[in-house]
Amino acid sequence: MRRRGFLQLAGAALAAGTAAACATRATDADRAAAATPIDAATFHAMRRFAVTPFGRIAYVERGRGEAALFLHGAPLNGFQWRGAIERLAPYRRCIAPDFMGLGYSQIPEHQPLAASDQAAMLLALLDALGVGSADFVASDSGGAVAQRLVAHHPRRARSLLLTNGDVEPDSPPPKVEPAIAMARAGTLADATAHWLVDPAGARATFGKAVYAFPERLADETIATYATPLVSSPLRRAQYHAFHLALQPNPLAGLEPLLKRSPVPLRVVWGMADDIFRPADADYLDGLFPQSRGIRRVAEGKLFFAEEFPHVIAEEAMRLWGIG
Repeated sequence: MRRRGFLQLAGAALAAGTAAACATRATDADRAAAATPIDAATFHAMRRFAVTPFGRIAYVERGRGEAALFLHGAPLNGFQWRGAIERLAPYRRCIAPDFMGLGYSQIPEHQPLAASDQAAMLLALLDALGVGSADFVASDSGGAVAQRLVAHHPRRARSLLLTNGDVEPDSPPPKVEPAIAMARAGTLADATAHWLVDPAGARATFGKAVYAFPERLADETIATYATPLVSSPLRRAQYHAFHLALQPNPLAGLEPLLKRSPVPLRVVWGMADDIFRPADADYLDGLFPQSRGIRRVAEGKLFFAEEFPHVIAEEAMRLWGIG
């Protein structure tokens, strides 16, 4: 048997035994609480803030036990993961923070926003919440931050589930360049603010580009994403700064570290995405020595995890050895 295959099987068996024990601690009360849908009003009511050296970091939390950290894409926030959290909270302490420059986190004016800074912020957040290690679930630019954490701090990650997002040979992808150019010109926030007065237009443009079913993108969802980004001159400037910090390539030089990573990886990839390439999924699968392979979602676009949360829950539980 190939060494990689043997290590994968042994690791999977060990993870399954450990996680199965954790799963037995999910009570009926846990399941009842987790079954409560996280709509926009519930999400806003759940929001907490952790005081860190980087500012007041917004996050939502549901569940208990071992932690799972959900990292969103741009221009979204932790609300992206509500469906997966509903399903996984009986088995994990699910934590969904908002990155600096996006969502509802409150940070100082001149705080750097590069992926390395975001990773440092997440470590500070985990420390503030008393979390030693976590299962990471990440999308889009959040995947780049997750890979940096796994590369430089492997002991903080028990596992990594990646959906469509940055990889070293494709970061940032060419189709993100227009958004970066708009940020450089100072017009990106104005375009995003228009979503609040024309949600139908947001569905027809942004929604069509990144969702398989943009017509299902509710007005309150658009508002939950767009409102904090344009709520003040400072937030508009930070929204632009987030996009400018996507260059240079935040993953440059990480490949040798990830090739030695002990962290189990599962790739779940939307194949209808035309922003990140299908080949990027294969790259990740070949890069991580503990890869558990790829699940390909035929109709999924960039943010399919929000539309198909059951897929994320199924694959996370499989990776964690639950069920």
